[in-house]
Amino acid sequence: MLRTEQIEAAKEKFGQLLAEQLQRVEEMKKQGDFIDYKSLDQIIIGVCGGDGIGPAITAQAQRVLEYLLKDDVKAGKVVFRNIEGLTIERRAAEKAAIPPAVLEEIKKCHVILKGPTTTPRKGDPWPNVESANVAMRKELDLFANVRPVRIPEQGIDWTFYRENTEGAYAVGSKGVNVTEDLGVDFTVVTTQGTERIIRAAFEFAKNNNKTRVTAVTKANIIKTTDGKFLDIFYEIAKEYPGITADDWYIDIMTAKLVDEKRRKDFQVVVLPNLYGDIITDEAAEFQGGVGTAGSANIGKRYAMFEAIHGSAPRMVQEGRDIYADPCSMIRAGAMLLAHIGYKEEADKLYRALDICTVTEKRLVITGRNTGATGEEFANYIMDTIAGL
Repeated sequence: MLRTEQIEAAKEKFGQLLAEQLQRVEEMKKQGDFIDYKSLDQIIIGVCGGDGIGPAITAQAQRVLEYLLKDDVKAGKVVFRNIEGLTIERRAAEKAAIPPAVLEEIKKCHVILKGPTTTPRKGDPWPNVESANVAMRKELDLFANVRPVRIPEQGIDWTFYRENTEGAYAVGSKGVNVTEDLGVDFTVVTTQGTERIIRAAFEFAKNNNKTRVTAVTKANIIKTTDGKFLDIFYEIAKEYPGITADDWYIDIMTAKLVDEKRRKDFQVVVLPNLYGDIITDEAAEFQGGVGTAGSANIGKRYAMFEAIHGSAPRMVQEGRDIYADPCSMIRAGAMLLAHIGYKEEADKLYRALDICTVTEKRLVITGRNTGATGEEFANYIMDTIAGL
């Protein structure tokens, strides 16, 4: 193919991508308000086990939630619905990030408790299907990824608001190989997508007595998209005069989180997608690693709660999935409870997790038969809740 033809083919693909993103902008403009869970006669919690250790740890989180909500489950106020098929095998067979029939079932629920799913990498035996996480965030418009990290004894109380539907991940599977020597990927930022994530971060700060919101970008280098994010951040900050607004570049921010003097100053942090992925994994290490951290993915109609780690297929191959740590999914479950209005139950679960993983530690998860199984640890948590 002649170089001019290659360029024209790339331009055509880029044009299609722009049309898709402009359509998404129009859809965002039509959005209504957040769902009011108190007005619902019944709350449906969908449960997707995912891949690898996902089914094992998700099952334990579901057991804990069912225990805490047993009265409302019995009364029919809360329903748990297990959704099969969000697996790499089925996704590969159908060449879909989320099989259409599975997505249809997910959309019948109000909130989703989701185990980790496998995203194929180059060299894997699977076709190049998009990340199920990325697809679900886009399909359900889950624009805010909320990840708390709290370690009181170290003075750490961070809440990260990671934009979920834009940035470098929005079209991560739609880059263009212009020639065999040139590949191009894209990052996407919209006014509507940026405004809603930044406003959500400031609203959280206002409602939770936080005094500082920090934006993280690389606007000195990536001037158009990161620059737009930062400009909108400071415009919205003017609406919250009681809250200090500042910004850091992603490279120095990763350093400041390990600075014992500076890191205590951070409270609420709002970031584009890629930077949020990086920073929240680093932050989770202070809490005991990504295996201990849960996250919320919030939209106006749907919400999805998950662990932030991967599916760990090697543990399954070695027969160790029963020893996988369920605390990440259980923490995600606590966030789910708070989101749908069960704050008292969520607080009990957080307290039990602190006792079981920090103060008492009567059982320890090692990932092997040298420690407790996930089921034993979930039992430990429920026994602790009963004693509160």
